[in-house]
Amino acid sequence: MSKKRIAIVGGGITGLSAAFYLQKEVKEKKLKAEIMLYESSSRLGGNIQTDYSNGFVSELGPDSYLARKNSMTQLIKDVGLGEDLVYNSSGKSYILHEGSLYPMPGGAIMGIPTQWGPFLGTKLFSLSGKARAAGDLFLPRAIKNGKDISLGHFFRKRLGNEVVDRLIDPLLSGIYAGDLDRISLRATFPHFEQMEKKYRSMIVGMKSSIAKQQSVAPSRGPGKGKPKGMFLSLKRGLQSLVDAVENSLGESIVKKNARLLKIQKHDKQYMLRFEDGRTDIVDYLILTTPHKISYDLLRDYSAVQYLKEIPATSVATIVLAFPKSAVKKDIDGTGFVVSKKTSDYSITACTWTHKKWMHSTPEGYVSLRGYVGRFGEDDIVHKSDEEILSLVMKDLNQIMEIEGEPEHFRITRWKETMPQYEVGHVERIKELNEGLHRELPGLFITGASFEGIGLPDCIDQGKKTAFNIVDQLTSYSMEAGD
Repeated sequence: MSKKRIAIVGGGITGLSAAFYLQKEVKEKKLKAEIMLYESSSRLGGNIQTDYSNGFVSELGPDSYLARKNSMTQLIKDVGLGEDLVYNSSGKSYILHEGSLYPMPGGAIMGIPTQWGPFLGTKLFSLSGKARAAGDLFLPRAIKNGKDISLGHFFRKRLGNEVVDRLIDPLLSGIYAGDLDRISLRATFPHFEQMEKKYRSMIVGMKSSIAKQQSVAPSRGPGKGKPKGMFLSLKRGLQSLVDAVENSLGESIVKKNARLLKIQKHDKQYMLRFEDGRTDIVDYLILTTPHKISYDLLRDYSAVQYLKEIPATSVATIVLAFPKSAVKKDIDGTGFVVSKKTSDYSITACTWTHKKWMHSTPEGYVSLRGYVGRFGEDDIVHKSDEEILSLVMKDLNQIMEIEGEPEHFRITRWKETMPQYEVGHVERIKELNEGLHRELPGLFITGASFEGIGLPDCIDQGKKTAFNIVDQLTSYSMEAGD
């Protein structure tokens, strides 16, 4: 078997994962393959970026991942950072609605009530809104004939408009920065579809799911403190994972400042042409670039036409640091999300980072992280730093009463980086992959635009693609008698 050349384009977490597991499997199986990871910029990590200014550990992109999604924990352990894992501090979180902060109703999982006491006691909903939500217990199923529907349509049918607009939408918009009435249920929360199919009522289904989890989870026992948070991060920030993966790959694999301009198919291989004039011919090609870039590179092929139809939202984060004495109205909690109906606010959410992540902030300081921009309302992302800071400070001062300006702040814009999985997305991605297999065998397109935008989802996709190629290499090696 002759040595096969494999190129990965895009050095975000998907590309890093693909490269890491390809290298690992090729070595273990003693396969004949050469791996290259091409990144257009001078750094790896994509949206993962940690700032270490002034003794702070400030995440400019994602700050954590769901602990129950094991693939990222496994990658962290695989690169030797297992002892650096930290859980978030669990504490109160709030909904900002019409100028007031309301504690998140206890027992609400993704906005679905599982405890009647806290739900009935909250002032976030009217009496009629609570009664409508209780209708979930007897209303018919929202999904008909197995057809995909939007998250908004699904939850409005199950729990009513008030619960959706004041609780579910701000929670889920914080994940997808999208329009709940356009985002696909099947592409984002397929287990809700299965839950409704089995239990009909989401309240009954969610309570049953929690009961099953508690029956197999070990008891903490008396005196063992607060429960662990739901999220994990790293003591030195998520950038430390990027750096560790990069170090494990080595300079022979990683090629930075390599902007790909063109892909040409030559028989069973692909020629890559880069901005600096270099070329490469490869047997396998993995594109982990944002879908708009992937489309531009492959626009001449019919298989990828769906890529130009996927919308994307722009968002920005603003990290602010103050002395503790500057905050005149301290609030017990870790942050809040903003109801879309609260139109007087520019921010969509705010994390009190110093309370959520103890490793992030030096003693005597307060660290806040605000978010702006969502689907159809991302003009603010394109404003100047001074304008964004002014708008965010205005919002925060209505809630927290902060004295003076921040000692330092950092604004990071993520333009068109939040893909929107609209209704029918799963079926269209299946068609895209089938078309690629027919039209461009050996070429794979994967990443946040396809099967999940969370960090573990991207790792899963990179790893799955790597193992797909390893299987093909193994079969080829066996056929060649190696």
